[in-house]
Amino acid sequence: MEIFGVVNASPDSKAEFSVVRTCAEAVSRGSELIDAGADYFDLGGEGSTLGSEEVSAQDEWQRVSGPLRGLLSLGTEVAIDTRKPEVARRALDAGATVLNAGDALQSPEMVELAAERGVTVVLPFMLGRDFRSVRDVGGDPAAVMSDWFGHHIERLRRSGVGQRLLLDCGVGFGPHDMTWPQRAAYQRAIYGGLDQLRRFNLPLYVPVPWLQTPDRLELLDLALAQNPDYVRAHHPAQVRQRHAALNSAPSL
Repeated sequence: MEIFGVVNASPDSKAEFSVVRTCAEAVSRGSELIDAGADYFDLGGEGSTLGSEEVSAQDEWQRVSGPLRGLLSLGTEVAIDTRKPEVARRALDAGATVLNAGDALQSPEMVELAAERGVTVVLPFMLGRDFRSVRDVGGDPAAVMSDWFGHHIERLRRSGVGQRLLLDCGVGFGPHDMTWPQRAAYQRAIYGGLDQLRRFNLPLYVPVPWLQTPDRLELLDLALAQNPDYVRAHHPAQVRQRHAALNSAPSL
């Protein structure tokens, strides 16, 4: 399992400890993540949680350009987390090597960019075309997720990017009007159904909870128990420790 450590250049991120605004702050945050066990960085400049500010491509680039330079100076690969082709292109030009496609590669421009650059792409499960208006999943969330990936992977293979995908279960893009108990149940179903995605023979990329509450740590352990190939994490050391503990536990 390899870890993408989270670096947020969005000032409205709820995880304030992960927010950076300058090149120097990014170097500090990036160094901490590496020391904690991160293999790569995931950098984003626009929040995806309810109430996050929607920003222009120019403003988003202003947010991430300095931090991107800082992270790249550490010699570690960086994923640019964006739904805007212009931001993605500029970040790839600057040295980012992975595209975390916040639009779920639903825009032709983003698909064309991914095909043109030949980069690895994180493909998140997202019903609808905008994470700000994700509709109710309905039925079995894991089955819906599996069907969604089946459709979009085939579409992307025809575009020449289907073999370079990391499949993201998209827990951050669940319907925003859910109460926490509803969201916890949704995430439990998604994490518990990750094995349904193994049929695609593509690596699994799983964002894990960062809040330090018992219910969220339970979800973290459930996600790690599925042995994902990649994890997106705010607390890499904790992820490493809990993953090791799960793997060393005696079988019943």
